[in-house]
Amino acid sequence: MLKAATIKSNEVLSRRLGRQLGQALMQELGQAPKACWLFTAPSSGIADLLQGLGESLSGSSLVGCSSDGEISEAGLSSNSVVLGGLATDRIDFEVVTTHGLGQDSEGAGRRLAEAFSKSPNYIQIFSDGLTGNGCAILKGLTAVLGEHIPIAGGTAGDNGKFLKTLQFAGDQVYTDALCGIAFYGDFRLGTGVRSGWSPIGLAKRVTRSRGNVLYELNGEPALNVYERFLGRHAEKLPVIGVEYPLGLVEPCGEAGQEEYHLIRATMAVNREERSITFAGEVTEGALVHLTCGDVSSILEAAGQAAGLAKAALNGAAPSLAFCYSCMARKIVLGRRTEEEIKRVRSEIGTSVPIIGFYTYGEYCRISTGGPNYFHNETITLSLLGMK
Repeated sequence: MLKAATIKSNEVLSRRLGRQLGQALMQELGQAPKACWLFTAPSSGIADLLQGLGESLSGSSLVGCSSDGEISEAGLSSNSVVLGGLATDRIDFEVVTTHGLGQDSEGAGRRLAEAFSKSPNYIQIFSDGLTGNGCAILKGLTAVLGEHIPIAGGTAGDNGKFLKTLQFAGDQVYTDALCGIAFYGDFRLGTGVRSGWSPIGLAKRVTRSRGNVLYELNGEPALNVYERFLGRHAEKLPVIGVEYPLGLVEPCGEAGQEEYHLIRATMAVNREERSITFAGEVTEGALVHLTCGDVSSILEAAGQAAGLAKAALNGAAPSLAFCYSCMARKIVLGRRTEEEIKRVRSEIGTSVPIIGFYTYGEYCRISTGGPNYFHNETITLSLLGMK
């Protein structure tokens, strides 16, 4: 048995609201959930909300984070709270947390992996979107667990303010933390990842980089390359970079039957060094493309990601959908952001409960059985079903 439900509210966060949401979720499920996910805009009332949820959902594992927009069956909402729950006799859950993400992200990933009581079948993680290094977190996790365990989730947001993000585990609120929930049991998992960004021009080699700072492409200063490409719009960097992210062909290689680009969003430029800082690591020696996209291609990619996730269930009916999409997509889509979620639901079925949020970065594997990656400007879907 696997039954899921989600609840959304736009009320002011409080202990009372937490109790009400917990009770409403149990009523929808017909029993107490084994695990819950909570996504909400940053607010001073989150601690009270979690306390109320803990009182009404005692014994349930809860994890989540602050966001840049919340996703539920109602579609996209802002300054809201979304609570999802899963009741099942086939899956067990374990929530663990580690701190000091900004000081040592790879070490935090290792500590989180070592904190699980046994090897999970699947993990979702939620990390600080401002202090952590998503690539390093995955490196630490896979060093302990191996690359075969699928990992999904997202980095916490704060409504685009870029000041402070929050992570939740149980009834506790953290920052600069990494929270994870392990799935143990007998279930099917389907994942799908697509961005909608297409390569422009010839591929270039990263000839000098350090972490997420790109210095040279084909031996030329990276900022020079971008300025020549953008022309008069180059003065708008890094903001305009959201429309022209960098696409890494390697180390991803092929995903399915088409070339997949691991997308990196521009975060800052250094005009003296002629370098560009991205929201994820850019590996020295990697082959990359400048990319572009439009509203139509981004929306089409959302449907493609959902279709891939559904196909990966191998005929099993989806019981719950987790949708983690990048806030940069929301910026480009603007008033049409709601359509992204509609595209997803039209693929997986409008009766399937869905929960998620708009992130500052996404975690997911590109293909079934493949390694896990940290993404920017990408939509990721994880569907749960029964064997």
